[in-house]
Order: sequence, then structure tokens, then C-alpha cells
Amino acid sequence: MKLIRLALPIILFLAAWELISRSGWVNAALFPPPSKVVSALTEMLRSGEMFRDMQASYLRLIVGLTGGVSVGMLLGLLTGRIKLVADLLMPLIQILRPLPPVAIIPLVIVWFGIGEPAKVFSIGFAVFFPVWINSHLGAQQVPQRLLWSAATLTKSKWRTFSQVIFPAALPFIVAGLRVGIALSFVMVFVAELTGASEGIGYQISTAHLAYRIDKMMAALAVLGASGALADYLFAVGIVKVYPWLKFAQTK
Repeated sequence: MKLIRLALPIILFLAAWELISRSGWVNAALFPPPSKVVSALTEMLRSGEMFRDMQASYLRLIVGLTGGVSVGMLLGLLTGRIKLVADLLMPLIQILRPLPPVAIIPLVIVWFGIGEPAKVFSIGFAVFFPVWINSHLGAQQVPQRLLWSAATLTKSKWRTFSQVIFPAALPFIVAGLRVGIALSFVMVFVAELTGASEGIGYQISTAHLAYRIDKMMAALAVLGASGALADYLFAVGIVKVYPWLKFAQTK
């Protein structure tokens, strides 16, 4: 029943889309029905171009996401708990945080060229800020009674950090990670619009130039489905690793 409940809105949406596209109310060349989009996707899969583009995009995304998450989580926990680190880093982070990640791409190209480092840096830059702010807030809001209890049991700052502060901040961190995952899929598309020769974003761009709206929609569907699947797998996986998180409403 849960599967039916989840699938029903998608089925109804696709059915309405198919009917509207074939009714003649809209230009089918600009708004192709799902059946033609699926046909275009099948063609791209058979030729191998979609697998090639998915591999390129996912590799960039994983590297950029890993870098942004690692730095964002570490600095967020440090600025949330250590005043000296917060005083040193927060003014700079707060200045950079309002910058749209898309707006820095021309500057990143100047610094790194149009190769892979520029694309990976753009993704990592976008992911860093939501992960940092959530990790920072989570570390700040650790209940003081937990720290007092930990101080009576151990003098090790590392054990207090790893066994008290990190678990207490984890619900906030998970929220930041889920935002970061979504942003990484946005940024991998944007990054591939400049100087890429493969990738899902590159596929969408070339399909636009060739006026193949069906291939554009097929690539967009792959990108959207990949993002939704990544978020779902993360939400399920994190609860498997930390079962108590299901009571913190991470799903």
C-alpha cells in the first residue's frame, strides 16, 4: 500500500502529461509526451552515451560532495564549540555564504580553468555552506547537562567530542547533508555547462542546441531521479547506522 501511495501521484502526473501532449492543445515538439521521452532515454542507453554521461557526472558529484561535506562538517563542529575558531573563521564564512554558487563559476574558471578541478570545486563550494551552518548550530545546541555528565566520566576532550557532541549534533548535521546532496545535483549540472565534453549537464546542453526536447527531458528525468534516489538511500542508510535517529525525524 505504501508503494502504491507513493507511485500513484507520479502515474497520474505522467498520464495527464501524455494526454495533454497528444491532445493538440500544446506543441508536441516543445512538450513531448512521456512515451517519446522514454523512447529517447532508451535510445541514449542503447548507444551508451547516457551511461558515459552518468559516470562522468556521478564521479564529479561524489568527489565534490565528499570534499564539501568533510570540510563543512569539521569546521561547523569546531566553530560551534571553540570560540577562538569561531572568531577567526565565522566573519569570512558569513561574507562568503550569501554568494550564489553559480555566480562564482566565472571566477573558478579563471582560477582552475575549465577542467575537472573547477567543476569539483564548484560543487564542493555549494555543498559546504548548508553542511557548515547545520553542523555549527547542532554543535552549539548540545545540552549543557550532557557536557557536565561527560566531564564527570572522562577528561578526554576527544571522547567528549566524538561520543557526546557529535551524536547530539547529528540530527542537525543530517539535515545539512540532505540539503548538500540536493545542491550537489544542481551544481553538477551547472558546472557541466562550461567546458565539459561529457556529463548529464553537457547532454542537456547539447540536446538543447540540437532542439531535441525529448532528450533534454530524458536527461533531466535521470538527474532528478538520481537526486531523489540518493536522498532516499542516504535517509535509509543513516538510520541503519544510527537507529536512534528515526526518533529525531531525519526521514
